[in-house]
Amino acid sequence: MLLHSVNLWNLAFYVFMVFMATLGLWDVFFGFEENKCSMSYMFEYPEYQKIELPKKLAKRYPAYELYLYGEGSYAEEHKILPLTGIPVLFLPGNAGSYKQVRSIGSIALRKAEDIDFKYHFDFFSVNFNEELVALYGGSLQKQTKFVHECIKTILKLYKGQEFAPKSVAIIGHSMGGLVARALLTLTNFKHDLINLLITQATPHVAPVMPLDRFITDFYMTVNNYWILNARQINLTTLSVAGGFRDYQVRSGLTFLPKLSHHTSALSVVSSAVPKTWVSTDHLSIVWCKQLQLTTVRAFFDLIDADTKQITQNSKKKLAVLTHHFIRHPSKHFEEKPAIISDLTGTSMWVPVKVSKWTYVAYNESEKIYFTFPLENHRKIYTHVYCQSTMLDTNSWIFGCINSTSMCQQGVDLSWKAELLPTIKSLTLRLQDYPFLSHLVVYVPSVHGTKFVVDCEFFKREARSLQLPVTHLFSFGLSSRKVVINTSGLYYNIELLNFGQIYQAFKINVVSKCSAVKEEITSIYKLHIPWSYEDSLTIAQVPSSTEISVKLHIAQPENDSHVALLKMYTSSDCKYEVTVKTSFSQILGQVVRFHGGALPAYVVSSILLAYGGQLYSLFSTGCCLEYATMLDKEAKPYKVDPFVIIIKFLLGYKWFKELWDVLLLPELDAIVLTSQSMCFPLISLILFLFGTCTAYWSGLLSSASVRLLSSLWLALKRPSELPKDIKMISPDLPFLTIVLIIVSWTTCGALAILLSYLYYVFKIVHLQASLTTFKNSQPVNPKHSRRSEKKSNHHKDSSVHHLRLSANDAEDSLRMHSTVINLLTWIVLLSMPSLIYWLKNLRYYFKLNPDPCKPLAFILIPTMAILGNTYTVSIKSSKLLKTASQFPVPLAVGVIAFGSTHLYRVPCFVFIPLLLHALCNFM
Repeated sequence: MLLHSVNLWNLAFYVFMVFMATLGLWDVFFGFEENKCSMSYMFEYPEYQKIELPKKLAKRYPAYELYLYGEGSYAEEHKILPLTGIPVLFLPGNAGSYKQVRSIGSIALRKAEDIDFKYHFDFFSVNFNEELVALYGGSLQKQTKFVHECIKTILKLYKGQEFAPKSVAIIGHSMGGLVARALLTLTNFKHDLINLLITQATPHVAPVMPLDRFITDFYMTVNNYWILNARQINLTTLSVAGGFRDYQVRSGLTFLPKLSHHTSALSVVSSAVPKTWVSTDHLSIVWCKQLQLTTVRAFFDLIDADTKQITQNSKKKLAVLTHHFIRHPSKHFEEKPAIISDLTGTSMWVPVKVSKWTYVAYNESEKIYFTFPLENHRKIYTHVYCQSTMLDTNSWIFGCINSTSMCQQGVDLSWKAELLPTIKSLTLRLQDYPFLSHLVVYVPSVHGTKFVVDCEFFKREARSLQLPVTHLFSFGLSSRKVVINTSGLYYNIELLNFGQIYQAFKINVVSKCSAVKEEITSIYKLHIPWSYEDSLTIAQVPSSTEISVKLHIAQPENDSHVALLKMYTSSDCKYEVTVKTSFSQILGQVVRFHGGALPAYVVSSILLAYGGQLYSLFSTGCCLEYATMLDKEAKPYKVDPFVIIIKFLLGYKWFKELWDVLLLPELDAIVLTSQSMCFPLISLILFLFGTCTAYWSGLLSSASVRLLSSLWLALKRPSELPKDIKMISPDLPFLTIVLIIVSWTTCGALAILLSYLYYVFKIVHLQASLTTFKNSQPVNPKHSRRSEKKSNHHKDSSVHHLRLSANDAEDSLRMHSTVINLLTWIVLLSMPSLIYWLKNLRYYFKLNPDPCKPLAFILIPTMAILGNTYTVSIKSSKLLKTASQFPVPLAVGVIAFGSTHLYRVPCFVFIPLLLHALCNFM
């Protein structure tokens, strides 16, 4: 029936919007590189030794436990406490297992064996009972307090040891990283109990889905504390994001608060981490071998040789993390590297005077120093670039002062190099080194190893090309390109006008090579200067390579840097770079950044249609179809302009003061602006997606009611249409009281779900009764309407004895179908706390705190009354006109305050439902 009430144009529109949404969803869930992470395996059988906690602590937290990870002989030796290593505590995230510690624990154990256990780490892990803390925030504070107790318990295990630790390092996955940051907010927590914090795929900025106020309050407490106390917090923190493969936690949420960024905190995407260079999904970030190896190397470089524990020197900790996670020069970390190196010994010195030079080394019998005089080159060129395919950690490039044919000492420039997957490279601006007379490239004596060293001098303007990106609304129909005809090794392509998260492009790099006799590799690096979210693409040339270009973080307003495509190329090849807008990826960015707000827009559209139905009942006496009212009433101009006007007025001090006096919450649009998440026309796009979803969800709920009524008819013949309408049946007060008791003693979401099922049962029963009535005695609609008018004309003031005609039943079903649609979204938004309660039922019979309990107390009696409400009983209500006018401002309120705070959405829905129920009495 719902399909027949929509014209073909509207139906085509809804189908088109489904297609658009599917494109966006496909890009989010499948539009990324394949998983290039290597699996980390255990060399011996993993064992988890349960650490005995004090009885009071175990009684207070019966669902939580603390474990020590071990393998083989290490596990056997450490069953007898105390311990002698360096403590590291792993905190799992949402639904995470304490056993996820095994990947990094096993790799660290192998590393310790390689150095004969000169140093070793003891990895502990907390069992949070796999709680769904990303869906229900009521246990986050409890987890934080338990971790505090675990830290004190861990440190007691080292008492009496010569090098007993006074602090622990923490690795937090997902919400575990947020719990670790929350430790600092505890009133009795000593900050020096944590010496290092590494978080993996942790949403630091805001919750992924703010489904209850406990999550948002917890985030506000943690982030406000870290921002206000940034100067006092001396905790070195590293946040690692998974990149576009992680569709559960987008990488933009993982970047730490800006104020702490320049002191002791780093945020990086895994695709930019040296020696990792891969994107990870939300779970593989825990076991990705490349990333875990990098993390373990950093841990061992952080050890202080004097204390045999992680260093307390903040500068060293930040330097180590920068070395391993930001820019790796292809050298082992040294706290104070020797800048001046001796260039002595038996070796050959070869002067090179050309501006472009290549040397292929193979089975070299002696060392060779190639010297490049800089005096003449400075007059012509601005930069020098060198690269080597020998990826060892030895110094390979130096600068000499006042040298002629050879020099005794040189400035070690290898520390300024950058490690890439197939080469290590160095680019120097010559004017920055006026004191250097020569550049020296060192080629060691090697046997059986072949590698290539290249150097070239160039002018910056010859290697920097500008490529303006295509317009957002070009939809991929137009493109722009640059052609590289010169034979260089390194190019910078400046991507002009690219800095917003709603922009997405596909860059195609075509390489054409001449006289290529062996395999040649080119590296294309997308460099984002305002955040560490670079990504690399390796291509075998000649080839045609497609690169997806989009952002995790928008360019700050005061930042003038330009995004770059750095090309490490072959001198034998010519390159053509083409950029065009990727419409599917733009839709993917919309879904990635704003998909969580869709329920608010769906509910807003349903509210508008619901208000239209109530008004049609008031004005014409009959309730129009849901789809018809959705098409007529669900218009963006009824909602968006008001939100925009409010946002504009909040820029004025007087309006902001009035806003604060009224104790109104912050506008969600302002929150999005502060997070640089404002797309052009994003609210319009989401409203269209929301209207489309509202239509299909209405179709689904209507079809479900008809299907269930058919099943009911197959099982049991229902009674006829009720002859006397009773708003309050004898069992209704009892049922309401029982459900309220259920809400009070167990879980509010459970009571809401039971009330919803009762309501659906009543509507299914009404649908089955109407079907039986129509099949038994077809009624002429005109005659029915006349009979209804006559009946209503002679009714008394009490509505308890109204007769229900077939047309009244159809009107009621139309209204109930819309109400079911609204209630379905309320139930869906309350489900997370119910799932959490069911999962922890063996520990807690009553959910505390319960985010749905206040809502349940109002919604239960409302649904009970609405389940027994018919349109004929409220047509003459004095409250009906008012009830029909409320949904419109509430639809505005849902968008204004519920798009980034989903837990507020039900608060706007129950108000019109309550007024609808009160129409029976007024």
